[in-house]
Amino acid sequence: MTKSNKIIELEHVVIRFSGDSGDGMQLTGTLFSNLSAILGNEISTFPDYPAEIRAPQGTLGGVSGFQVHLGSEKVMTPGDKVDVLVSMNPAALKMNAKEVKPGGVIIYDENAFTASGLQKAAFKTDNPFSELELLDIQLLGIPLTDMTKRSMEGIAVDNKLGLRSKNMFALGLICWLFNRPIEKAQEFLMKKFSKKPEVLRANIKALVDGFNYGNNLHVAVSTYRIVKSHIEKGRYTSINGNKAVAYGLMAAAQKAGLQLFLGSYPITPASDIMHELTARKDLGVRVIQSEDEIAGISTAIGASFAGNLAVTSTSGPGLALKSEAIGLAVMAELPLVIVDVQRGGPSTGLPTKTEQADLLQALYGRNGESPLVVMAASTPDNCFNYAYMAAKIAVEHVTPVILLTDGFIANGTALWKLPSLSNFPEIVAPRAPMSADEWSPYMRDSEKLNRYWMVPGTEGFMHRIGGLEKNDVSGEISTDPMNHQKMVDLRRAKIEKIADYIPDLSIYGDQNADVLLVGWGSTYGHLSTAVDELIDAGKRVALAHFNYIMPLPKNTYDVLSHYSKIIVCELNGGQFASYLRSQLEGLTFQQYNKVQGQPFEVDELMAFVSGLC
Repeated sequence: MTKSNKIIELEHVVIRFSGDSGDGMQLTGTLFSNLSAILGNEISTFPDYPAEIRAPQGTLGGVSGFQVHLGSEKVMTPGDKVDVLVSMNPAALKMNAKEVKPGGVIIYDENAFTASGLQKAAFKTDNPFSELELLDIQLLGIPLTDMTKRSMEGIAVDNKLGLRSKNMFALGLICWLFNRPIEKAQEFLMKKFSKKPEVLRANIKALVDGFNYGNNLHVAVSTYRIVKSHIEKGRYTSINGNKAVAYGLMAAAQKAGLQLFLGSYPITPASDIMHELTARKDLGVRVIQSEDEIAGISTAIGASFAGNLAVTSTSGPGLALKSEAIGLAVMAELPLVIVDVQRGGPSTGLPTKTEQADLLQALYGRNGESPLVVMAASTPDNCFNYAYMAAKIAVEHVTPVILLTDGFIANGTALWKLPSLSNFPEIVAPRAPMSADEWSPYMRDSEKLNRYWMVPGTEGFMHRIGGLEKNDVSGEISTDPMNHQKMVDLRRAKIEKIADYIPDLSIYGDQNADVLLVGWGSTYGHLSTAVDELIDAGKRVALAHFNYIMPLPKNTYDVLSHYSKIIVCELNGGQFASYLRSQLEGLTFQQYNKVQGQPFEVDELMAFVSGLC
């Protein structure tokens, strides 16, 4: 046989690593995507793993995956189908084989394809490739387990530990296949395992030997090259949505000259925000991990009263528990950022899967008339921007703000150009412009309608606030019916006025389209890509995508009313469509909904929309 001589040069390529939860697929995928970002490739990733701590080894329920989409230009999704699947066992093959493109490559550990392994994966025959009808696929069986054992010979590592390094052997092979230098991966491993020298030795040895094995491979399989990147010059890094949220909040605190405080409780998939902020004591960040969700938000409300940029982070079940305290922040009119990283529900639901089903809870999930700002980030990298803007709105308008992300963009990564903080707008806390003798706790800015946020301990500005209804201006407790009506109206008007301070809604795609897609939050990448491909196919399609939800942009009705066919696409049963109907009387909305714990696929969106054009 001859060495590989088929080199495929592509604008973009999709790879999926898949195996047992204990096979290190998330680490492998993260390393590969980071290497690609260093080389200047655009990336979009999708970690997909089970919620169970550890399903039985080799079974379908324990399959964990990490998909990465590389491109020479901006890529907006992790890709629908994959060019290369790395399968560590038969279960991973069975769960993912249908996602491989015709002509694609499946690299598999042939040592794992034993009678026992096939049985655990519920194969009915001893030929899984025929059973799955993998006809137009390049199959590359590697004795991955045996090669890893041989790689460990001569170095002082435990046998079990050494075998766990087979994910690094596979990574080395993939780095060769995609022309990725492994030096940066070695540096990453040195940092990650600096306190575990035995683990470090095993991983680096396996990585290097896997790369060399690929270099000396004598079988025919395609190798891939990404054409030269077209991205603009600058400093870039790979970032996921949770880290971007943390960075955006730190940037906002610095810009506002405020102490950043996070009061929170660990919950999947939001915990990494707390982890990231906990590590930044050097920047003055203060974090309290509370005993539960209610305590977490309560400490944040206290920190806000004391003059901090206060944040609490959670997911859907935690947002439900925080609802009463959010109402307290609405009544007290305090700045507060609530980050809700949505996941599949209801109840504890699907902790590691994605969904957009918390929207109505964010809008209305509190007792009484309890209006606040609701925003949504749309990509891993712009989580930075919207976290920053959530903090700005919370501080300047003295209100709670709920920022919605979800598991897809929170754990997924993208290439991020490091911004200059000087390019971001100022954040100015509204202090009372009058003397202490003239001031009262609920005096308001005549333009924005927010009360002035005065810090306790400031001489002359002593005051009390709380959850009982306040008398207008004075802030004393009041049960007067007309005063209650007035305060309800003021709190609502204050939120509605924020529409004057957010960007107008814009249209992406064909400005004179026949069909308008409408989306919000993390569906942007799939929807915008579908619009691009539909336009290339001759369809007249456009997209209106929302990041500001309560209040809606001021021009929303004018923009949407130009289209006779409007399709609201979201990862829930139709919550945003229902909200739009309540806000935009006279407009008709169709729906495309998906509630499977998975993001949209571009192909499914195109198929649905094509049937309506």
